[in-house]
Amino acid sequence: MIEVDERQVPEGAAADRLDKVVARLFGVSRGRAMDWIAEGRVRIDGKRAPKGAPVQAGAKISVEKPPPDQPVPQPDLAIRIVHADQHLVVADKPAGMPSHPLKPGETGTAANALVGRFPELAELWPQHAEGQPAPPQLREGGLVHRLDTDTSGLLLAARTPVAYALLRAQFTARTVEKGYLALAAGEIHAGGEIALPLAHDPKDARRMTAISDPDYAAEHAARPAVTRFQPLERRGGFTLLEIEIPTGVMHQIRAHLAFIGHALAGDALYGGPVLPGLDRHFLHAARLAFAHPDGSRAKFESPLPPDLAATLTHL
Repeated sequence: MIEVDERQVPEGAAADRLDKVVARLFGVSRGRAMDWIAEGRVRIDGKRAPKGAPVQAGAKISVEKPPPDQPVPQPDLAIRIVHADQHLVVADKPAGMPSHPLKPGETGTAANALVGRFPELAELWPQHAEGQPAPPQLREGGLVHRLDTDTSGLLLAARTPVAYALLRAQFTARTVEKGYLALAAGEIHAGGEIALPLAHDPKDARRMTAISDPDYAAEHAARPAVTRFQPLERRGGFTLLEIEIPTGVMHQIRAHLAFIGHALAGDALYGGPVLPGLDRHFLHAARLAFAHPDGSRAKFESPLPPDLAATLTHL
């Protein structure tokens, strides 16, 4: 059942744009008001109108209540639970599954699957004040970090606010060990470190770009990023790398390897070569180690999934 909230523009109010009126009447940001209008949730006296439509005093504005910010529970969504205890959950996310919803009501993400199995993850965060933007954590279902949609591997979620704070503090302090397996184009004979900040590519918003000029990096608010790599084996013009990243910037491994001329196999966005039978980039979050809230040192590993293992075998 759709819930509708209707409010009336006060008598004597000056005529104004619909998006501004909605923002004032319902106590939300103008951006949120424009989203509601674009989604067809807003009516003026029962009729839809564009965001710039003039609204007069006395008009009745109704808004269909949007879906909750918390992930929709999907207990049957396929995801492997590696470990679960009273403090946290470790899951093995398959490729093709986003880590969490980007908008209310979105489904099919790891957060949806985790909330479906561990309902308390959806209630982990106190309800935000009416009219204020929802905290990002509400949509993350307790996740304390993220993986790209086509990156498979280990994801960590907290089951209590205390555990969340402790785990997030470790990510901020860069003390969490995050190990990946990646197949890079070309032969790499020695390990190394790439310490270049990353910023959004001004020519393609989907990409990140490594920046070697400090002044340019400062001007474009580039984020510090460090990628350490070690070759494990070389096959057919490719190198299987073990990678560790103390930082966690969007597309970090993909952008850094492309910068040094060794893009990931299957990573079309960053110029990586196509391999038969591989329909995503070859990157897997294989290892995760951190200080557990109970005081112990926790370490988890995930083997290469079948698609990546098969690609490696066929080289």
